Amino acid sequence: MESVFTSNILLLGFLILALSFLFVYFVIPKIIWINHYKKLMDDPDGRSSHKISTPTMAGFAFFLGIVILVFFLKSWDADKISLNYIASMVVIFAIGIKDDLANSTPKAKIFGEVVAILFILSCECLSFPSFEGFLGIYKIPLAVSYFINIILILTIINSYNLIDGIDGLAASIGITIFSIYTLIFYVIGLYFYFFLSVSLIGVLLAYLRYNISKSDKIFMGDTGSLIIGFSIGLLTLKFLSIDTLQFENFKFLPENRIIVVIAILCIPLFDTFRVFFIRILNKKNPFAPDRNHVHHVLIDYGFSHYNASIVLAIINYLVVLFLVFMSSIYNSIIMVLILIFVYVGYILLFYKLKQKLKHDFIEKTEKSKKINI
Repeated sequence: MESVFTSNILLLGFLILALSFLFVYFVIPKIIWINHYKKLMDDPDGRSSHKISTPTMAGFAFFLGIVILVFFLKSWDADKISLNYIASMVVIFAIGIKDDLANSTPKAKIFGEVVAILFILSCECLSFPSFEGFLGIYKIPLAVSYFINIILILTIINSYNLIDGIDGLAASIGITIFSIYTLIFYVIGLYFYFFLSVSLIGVLLAYLRYNISKSDKIFMGDTGSLIIGFSIGLLTLKFLSIDTLQFENFKFLPENRIIVVIAILCIPLFDTFRVFFIRILNKKNPFAPDRNHVHHVLIDYGFSHYNASIVLAIINYLVVLFLVFMSSIYNSIIMVLILIFVYVGYILLFYKLKQKLKHDFIEKTEKSKKINI
């Protein structure tokens, strides 16, 4: 029986997808019950898109499912990174639980995230000492490589955390990202990372069923978003560290690998930089919460949570297809210019939507005043 599975990677992948889905699907109702029993609810505030107190910490099911699965997948782990990943997950899980139960300071969260990152960076399999000619840069010092890795994963973790603002969005974007990595790692033959990507899709599909439910809704909480964001960071580092010879089945130029990463993560990254820019422009703390995220704009424009999530997931896929195709034609210098063009287009699109919302609000207010007069 084992030989059947080991000789059929896709069959094993579907089995892992199903098991991950079923595990989280049956564990989440227990978490919902505990949340209600212990009154560990997420209460709506001025910027919330939900109106009633809702159970949170679905990330507890993510943590259990991922750790158990990684234990059984360790025989596929050629890089011997399983133990590092589990250790990192424990740290990330602790940070998330603390933040869900009693808000942590940004400094404490960042410190904990760096500790978790250092656990996986102790595995040499994730080092990429060369930019492969990106913007003319090749070899980089080891210390610089470590610094870039830390900043990269911190950015991914926190940008993913920031998009978790409406029902279905974080799960939809996570599934989008993991599906792309699933394809990449399967084609290359890195089956441990392929199975990990597949399992994370199963986890998020099960969570999505509850997250968009009206009767038994739950949020992933910081516990969940940090775990998923960190896992995206791990897969991203692995993608960047792969030998260029293994990309023979892909068309993009090796020097454009960073552009491909930005494309895969475009919605979290684009939105984070856009929101930070707006806050700084308005002389506010970049980390101060507001309703300037793209999902808030779409909700205010009249989209349902589900439709807004689907639209942004489709945009993510389209950006990936476009930038990967262009990356097979142009060098990194031209690709940076194309990336800037895409990002500016993204900003202008949501700026126009925001301006229309303001215009409609002013028009509605003036009509209301005239009626009252």
